[in-house]
Amino acid sequence: MTLKILDNQKSQTRDGVISFVGEDSSGSFGIQPGHARMMTVLIFGLARFCCEGGSWEYIALPGAALYFRENVLYLVTSHYLVDTEYSRISKRLAEELRVEEEELKNVRQSLKNMEEALLKQIWEMRRQGVSLT
Repeated sequence: MTLKILDNQKSQTRDGVISFVGEDSSGSFGIQPGHARMMTVLIFGLARFCCEGGSWEYIALPGAALYFRENVLYLVTSHYLVDTEYSRISKRLAEELRVEEEELKNVRQSLKNMEEALLKQIWEMRRQGVSLT
């Protein structure tokens, strides 16, 4: 079967995939060539696939839409990483999570600062007798 992985910046295609293992909200599942048409949403984490010759590769995903039809497996996600070594991709995934968490923390702080500045400005306008209605 063919595996096509797409995100907003890149895509890649792998022919000769003989097995795919992923996880959705119901649990872990596998897809092999000839599987019936299906669609699901993968949860955050690692999926893996095996190519002819028996080598496994890992895909780190923040979640993805999975669609399988006529021996083509589509994964559409916002971002992904592919690697042949589990330990290396796990380390990269953990690092990306740490960076995303830090960025999210900065965004939250920025929103809090904006909210405080807005409230201060409203308070100052009311103190000067400006009506906000």
